Amino acid sequence: MKNNLILLLLAIFFCSCQRKESAFIAKDLQNGDLIFQTSQSAQSQAIQLATKSKYSHCGIIYKENGKYFVFEAIQPVQKTPLYDWIARGKDHRYVVKRLKNADEVLTESNLAKMKAVAQSMGGKDYDLYFEWSDDRIYCSELIWKIYREGIGIEIGKLQELKDFDLTNPAVKAKLKERYGNNIPQHEKVISPAAMFDSDLLITIESN
Repeated sequence: MKNNLILLLLAIFFCSCQRKESAFIAKDLQNGDLIFQTSQSAQSQAIQLATKSKYSHCGIIYKENGKYFVFEAIQPVQKTPLYDWIARGKDHRYVVKRLKNADEVLTESNLAKMKAVAQSMGGKDYDLYFEWSDDRIYCSELIWKIYREGIGIEIGKLQELKDFDLTNPAVKAKLKERYGNNIPQHEKVISPAAMFDSDLLITIESN
C-alpha cells in the first residue's frame, strides 16, 4: 500500500511538471525571439540599478527537435531548455520580444546565418568584465552579435560604461570588485535594457 501511494504521488508530480512545460511549449514562439528576465545572480541588482531596468538577463529562443531552448551567455555560453531558463529567473517572470518584421527578415536562410554565429560562440566563458571582444561573452552582447553579425541588424543602442548610472553604492561596490580603481569608462556596452527598449521589437509573451 505504501509503495502504491509513493508511485501515485510520483505520477502526479511528473504529470504536473509535464503540464507546466507544455504550457510554455504551447505559446506562440518562433526561432529568433528574444527572452528577458530578472536574474537572481550576484550582479543582477547592480545591473538593474545601473541601467534603471528590472531586466538583467536575456537570451535567444530557438526550436530543436520539437522543443524550445534558450541560447544564453552564462558559464559557459550554452543552450538551456526554455522551462529551466524561466524557472531560474526571479518569480519565474519573463518577457518574450520579436522583430516587428520577423516574418520578412527571419527567413530560413537568415536563421541559418544566425545559428552559425551562435555556434561559433558556444562554449565560450562568460564575460564578467563586459569587454567588447569575442574572447568572452555576456548575455546581451551574445544576442546582439548574433543579430548584427548574422544578418546585419542592431537591436538596441550601444553605449559606453560611463553612460550608465554608476552612483549607487551597490553599483560602486560591484565595479570596485571587478575593476579596482581602473574602471573602463569608455568600454563599449550593450545592456539588456537597451535591447528590451528597442523600437525594432514588439512584445509577444509576458507573465
